[in-house]
Amino acid sequence: PGLRVETNCQTCNYTQLRMNGMAGAYSQILINGRPIFSPLTGLYGLEQIPANMIERIEVVRGGGSSLYGSSAIGGTVNVITKIPKTNSYELNYTYQHIDGQTNDNTLSGNSTIVSDSENSGISFFFNHRDRDFYDANKDNFSEIPIIKNTSIGTNLFILPSENQKIELNLSYIDEYRFGGEMVRDKPAFLTEQSEERTHHVWMASADYQLNFNEDQSSFITYLAWQQTDRKHYTGIQPDKETVEYKAFLENPPYGTSDVSTYTIGTQLNHKNYDFFNSSNVFTLGAEYVFDDVIDEISTYSYLIDQTTRDIGLFLQSDWRLTPKLTLLSGVRMDNHNLVDKPIFSPRASLMYTYKENTQIRFSFGTGFRAPQAFDTDLHIAFAGGGISRISLSPDLTHERSRSFSTSINYDKAMEKWIAGYTIEGFYNQIRDAFYLEPIGKDQFGERFEKQNGASAVVKGFTLEVRANYNAQVQLESGLTLQNSRFDDEISYIDGLSGTRDFIRTPNDYAYAVLTLSPKKQFNLILNYIYTGKMQVPHFAGAPNQTVDEIVTTDSFSELSVKVSYSFILQNLGVNLEIYSGIKNMFNRFQNDFDIGKNRDSNYIYGPSPPRAIYFGFKLR
Repeated sequence: PGLRVETNCQTCNYTQLRMNGMAGAYSQILINGRPIFSPLTGLYGLEQIPANMIERIEVVRGGGSSLYGSSAIGGTVNVITKIPKTNSYELNYTYQHIDGQTNDNTLSGNSTIVSDSENSGISFFFNHRDRDFYDANKDNFSEIPIIKNTSIGTNLFILPSENQKIELNLSYIDEYRFGGEMVRDKPAFLTEQSEERTHHVWMASADYQLNFNEDQSSFITYLAWQQTDRKHYTGIQPDKETVEYKAFLENPPYGTSDVSTYTIGTQLNHKNYDFFNSSNVFTLGAEYVFDDVIDEISTYSYLIDQTTRDIGLFLQSDWRLTPKLTLLSGVRMDNHNLVDKPIFSPRASLMYTYKENTQIRFSFGTGFRAPQAFDTDLHIAFAGGGISRISLSPDLTHERSRSFSTSINYDKAMEKWIAGYTIEGFYNQIRDAFYLEPIGKDQFGERFEKQNGASAVVKGFTLEVRANYNAQVQLESGLTLQNSRFDDEISYIDGLSGTRDFIRTPNDYAYAVLTLSPKKQFNLILNYIYTGKMQVPHFAGAPNQTVDEIVTTDSFSELSVKVSYSFILQNLGVNLEIYSGIKNMFNRFQNDFDIGKNRDSNYIYGPSPPRAIYFGFKLR
């Protein structure tokens, strides 16, 4: 609960993850605990990372830990890649048919080899996806783009001795993405409207850990790197037989992006079992993050040339005050090259354990966001019959945030079942909050400037209920009720009255997953997602939209089902799982998309994709 993935562009389908009602830039996405998700990678990275690369995903809501970066106010999502454990292999194929018109094929595989001594191991993975266009309103302009994605990677671990560990990770993602006018036989600049993206993404990391002092102390050092090279096109073809059309053909709006991210850090942990008659784990660390972004389309005189450097020092104490009371506290100091002076961010979390099965937690955290371009700022959209772009105000300064949360966690276990719930309240205050101010049009389209506004408050609570009976029936569910408002009104469209509400942010959303496993080899999964009403700006320009307005959307209830069955192929000695299902069974999907080349591509909300039928197999 508290998490929601949304699609933000009708043409290219970039996504972001919202946590506790806050936009994606307020949450930290980590790969194996390292912040190498660059602002540009964040646009499409949630969809580009293949599922078979992932061992598990760790989610921490709120900003209670000092180890994470300054932007981890909404929370932290840590993607843990698969580490070799046993000799194994897996091959998986999925075919998906979207709303009766679009094919989506995915083939993936994994292989793992571990030495007899279990002192070393290596794993490999590959993933290939090929998806076609999807057109929701029959105007020959796509609402879901073509994707051709190939990913490969490897993870390696070595134990040089009993107290040392080395981990190495390397992966490569190659993706072609094209959305807009649905043509395949001509270059992008000859289409009426389109976005074309070709990504080449490298990610690598190396970790070394040394345990000493009878395993009471450990030293960790790490290095991580990410490189993204992108060629892209974003354009609307002017009407033919005009001066603008001739100029467009002579200098079409192609662009390039070059993004490099480096992270290097070190961490020292020490367990003290006699700290005022209790135990304490101290963590001292330092981290350097370098990010260089060059994104340019010369036709539009558009250039983002940004280099950020952040040196972070952190100290954390995990103090078990009594057998029932634990205090996690710390402070992080960040020296950012775009901020005038170092910023100190204290954070603390107090947990009280009541009768073993109940935990009560109070958390407090502070953080900041530097005056830099984030993922959504690097997205060029279509609006008002032209191209919309975002620039940074020369007076832009950092924003500060404070977060408070409290939660009650209860779990009751019996012989055949376990059930529990979590109730969490959160309150986040943002000072000098970033917002986009409309600053008019130029010859290419709408322009916005990122400025500092008044304070804003995001508050609410989440409820999670879970139960499991004899590993045969399992229920997981969550509900979030929240409110996100600025202290003063914000104008999202020039000429219209402002609003204090955050746009694209529903006040309520929920999920539920019911898994039935009457037999070990059979599974039935029902998945429900509810998305509440939200306010979304809608710019005029398309034939079906003649005025600018702020639209209050409908709510959506999305139900999906999956059935799987596995059995042993005795002759081959392998396990075969076959599965099939329907996503968004009742086709709860946006029905008022703009049409034609002059559409507002940011006017998109609700579930994605529409109804889709799929089947596949898994061999291991």
